[in-house]
Amino acid sequence: MFQSTIIIVPGLGNSGPLHWQSLWANQFNFIRIEQQDWENPVCADWIGVIDDEVKKHNPNDVILVAHSLACPTIARWAQQFGTKIKSALLVAPVDTEADTLPTCTTGFENTPLLRLPFKSIVVTSTTDQYVTETRARHFAECWGSEFISIGEAGHIDVASGYGNWDAGLEILKRLDK
Repeated sequence: MFQSTIIIVPGLGNSGPLHWQSLWANQFNFIRIEQQDWENPVCADWIGVIDDEVKKHNPNDVILVAHSLACPTIARWAQQFGTKIKSALLVAPVDTEADTLPTCTTGFENTPLLRLPFKSIVVTSTTDQYVTETRARHFAECWGSEFISIGEAGHIDVASGYGNWDAGLEILKRLDK
C-alpha cells in the first residue's frame, strides 16, 4: 500500500497499543523508533536514535511520522544533520517553550525555527493542551510545512478519541507519492 519507508516516531511516553501510530505500525508493518527512555527523554539521545534509524535506509525513500514531542525533535535532528529525507508528517507538535512542556524532558527547549530540508505537513488541533493553533501554524511556516488544523481534536491521541485515524492515513498517503 505504501511505497516509501515509513518510520513511526512516538513522543513522550511512547504511543500505547491503541494510539494511531501503533495501529498504523502494526497494520502496515511500519518501522518504529525505540528510544532508550520514553519517560525522561534527553533530546540529544532521541536525535541520535532517529539518525541511526534513518541511516539504515535510503533517506530519499524515508517518511518520518512524528507525534507530539517527536515533532520538535525532528526539527532539531534536521538542524543538526541536514539529512534530506522524502518527507515528514508532524502531528500535534509540542510547544517546547510553553509552560505545558513536561519537566521530565532535557534539552528540548527552543524549538528550531528553520526551514526543513524536506517536504512536511504539520497537523494540529484547535484544542491541543500542548500547543496553540497559532503556535503550531508558526512552526509550520518556519519549517516550510503545509499546515492542517483538524478542529477540536485535543492532542490527536487516544485520550482525544484518536485510535484508528483514517483521515491521518489519507494525509500520509499524500506524502507517499
